[in-house]
Amino acid sequence: MVYGKILHQPEDRFINVNVGGFKQRMDHTALKRFPQTRLGRLLCCSSNEAILELCDDFSPSEMEYYFDRNPRFFCYVLNFYLTGKIHLADGLCILSFCQEIEYWGIKERHLDCCCTNRFHELMELAENKCWDQRSDELQLPSPGSSIEELSVLEDDIELFEGSRCANVRRSIWMRLENPGFSTSAKVMAVVSLSVVIVSIVAMCVHSMPDFHQVGLDENEIENPALTFFENVCVLFFSAEFILRLAVAPSARKFLSSPLNIIDLLSVMPFYVTLVRDIMSEDGNTDLGNVGKVAQILRLMRVFRILKLARHSVGLRSLGATMRHSSRDVGLLVLFLSVGISMFSALIYFVEKESEESELQNIPIGWWWATISMTTVGYGDTFPVTLAGKLIGTLCIICGLLIVALPITNIFNRFSKFYQKQRHLALKRNNN
Repeated sequence: MVYGKILHQPEDRFINVNVGGFKQRMDHTALKRFPQTRLGRLLCCSSNEAILELCDDFSPSEMEYYFDRNPRFFCYVLNFYLTGKIHLADGLCILSFCQEIEYWGIKERHLDCCCTNRFHELMELAENKCWDQRSDELQLPSPGSSIEELSVLEDDIELFEGSRCANVRRSIWMRLENPGFSTSAKVMAVVSLSVVIVSIVAMCVHSMPDFHQVGLDENEIENPALTFFENVCVLFFSAEFILRLAVAPSARKFLSSPLNIIDLLSVMPFYVTLVRDIMSEDGNTDLGNVGKVAQILRLMRVFRILKLARHSVGLRSLGATMRHSSRDVGLLVLFLSVGISMFSALIYFVEKESEESELQNIPIGWWWATISMTTVGYGDTFPVTLAGKLIGTLCIICGLLIVALPITNIFNRFSKFYQKQRHLALKRNNN
């Protein structure tokens, strides 16, 4: 049997189509207007194998073609063959719509003008969501690399089952981890936050010359009042850390948490300095060269500022954003490095002949290019020649463009993490 001949017989000008149980008799004339569509190509088939490549099943006796597709969308396909225009289907995902029109062989150019703008808006929105999802999946998994991993309170509670003093430890752990658990938990969170702020203020005041004191041997000594506040804050931080470690459901998981590492680093300089002072008083000179190291360790008290992240949704979201935006930040550093290297060399070659200019070597040009491309502009170093000023103008413009490229992605990611963290915090407080 030759199917092409049957389809082209004058007395048989219709074909029967069955799409998901929806039956329709269609005229050849309407199908021949669009020969590149799937139904239009059926008219040119001359074998059973060719027909089955275009439909899911075929009944030669009834001349009926079966398609296992969405019958509701096929109504839009019928309208397309009658009017030559396709419309967006109500309630159908834009990606599913694209798959359907691709299956039936209908091109996007056949969209009616009333649906064109809406179609492109939905496609752009879907592509942005898919791009965000792919960018998140490309990030290598790491501890605490997502909002969910930043707060795994529900999973931690299950670890208490069967452990020693489970009820007491769970109760203390909930009050330390979830400020919304009870009134006492809120009080503990306020006290902890207040001690952090007092510690930061004391550290800042300690750097002011007005609060420095000189001993009998004319050596600078610690201010007694500031030392007292320092010791009280460190003892509070130490007690809090030990208590949290004692009641933690998993010590290894606790010590690997970024926030807990910050807590440990904030108190460690105090004890290292204390040990050094005690050994120095005993006449032990082995640690004489450790003084400078101890001073550096004292600078690590600045980590106490990061302890605010435990009480700040914004800081935790910022940390998650930076981890997920490593590629964007890497591209930003790369672009800036290339621009700085190029403009520092250019400014050197046009300014080196001028005696008034301070840009007499490329390393100084690096500093100038860095503060220019980042639009900081301290004003300590600047070009004086006309060519140098033109290069400076170009440097600033390029810096604006380079910095602006990845900032949008980083900001969108921060907004997403912040909303998730806020939702998680509200959910925990309601529980």
